[in-house]
Amino acid sequence: MNKIIECVPNFSEGRDKEKIEKIVDCFRNVDGVKLLDYSSDEDHNRSVVTVIGEPAPLKDAMVAAIGKAVELIDMTKHQGQHPRMGCVDVVPFIPIRNTTVEEADALAKEVAKEASEKFGQPFFLYEKSATAPHRENLAKVRQGQFEGMAEKMKDQEKWKPDFGPNTIHPTGGVTAIGARMPLIAYNINLDTSNVEIAQKIADKIRHIKGGFRYCKAMGVMLEDRNIAQVSMNLTDYTKTSVYTVFETVRMEARRYGVNVLGSEVVGLIPLQAIVDCAEYYLGFEGFDPKQVLETRL
Repeated sequence: MNKIIECVPNFSEGRDKEKIEKIVDCFRNVDGVKLLDYSSDEDHNRSVVTVIGEPAPLKDAMVAAIGKAVELIDMTKHQGQHPRMGCVDVVPFIPIRNTTVEEADALAKEVAKEASEKFGQPFFLYEKSATAPHRENLAKVRQGQFEGMAEKMKDQEKWKPDFGPNTIHPTGGVTAIGARMPLIAYNINLDTSNVEIAQKIADKIRHIKGGFRYCKAMGVMLEDRNIAQVSMNLTDYTKTSVYTVFETVRMEARRYGVNVLGSEVVGLIPLQAIVDCAEYYLGFEGFDPKQVLETRL
């Protein structure tokens, strides 16, 4: 069976549909690559693409997409709720079938090397690919965001890019790239317009503030709906489950007289994560994921 790696690049454009489609076109009709999903958020001003493919064609498609993003996205004019430091903000590679984290890491480095040479975009290696402990956490790499990154990168001992020029691309910023395990991008919406409440709840559950080990969270405002949101990345759903953070957010929200309106998944989610939620809420006993009809097709 072929080697399959997943890539979930995040682009700092969620409002201009024409630009988004031109970037996503880099993954369409490419032999050895399959576009699984893409979604855009105007408040975050961000698009998340999910693709899988064999290593070689996936590399070529990702390099092309980076070039298109550098061409179309001007970070000096970018505004949005989501933290960001580059036109292509982060490019994770995830082993899916007949591959290892080491192979995903090698692919990430190949993409960074070629894209930096072609387009002048600098790259930091992060997560499993990080070259130093302080570069593993994306939040630490991205701290300062686009506006503060040039000043941050003057400290070449700590923040010299792993690939590309020693400072930001003037309009493209800088990109984090690397190998990681599957991640769930999960958001919970609250029936309040007070974003401070969402941030206080996020502080309770995010690992860096003493919360769940595999949860990254922040409070954001959804301007189009006039509601606050707890926006999360669950970096290991087998240890920090979807239902655990949902119930905790709901409990914390009650402290402020706030209710949960609903939740959403951005991009794709492993079936097992959904099964885990079903087992918890329905009290399944001895349930086996093989009992899911679609897994037998």
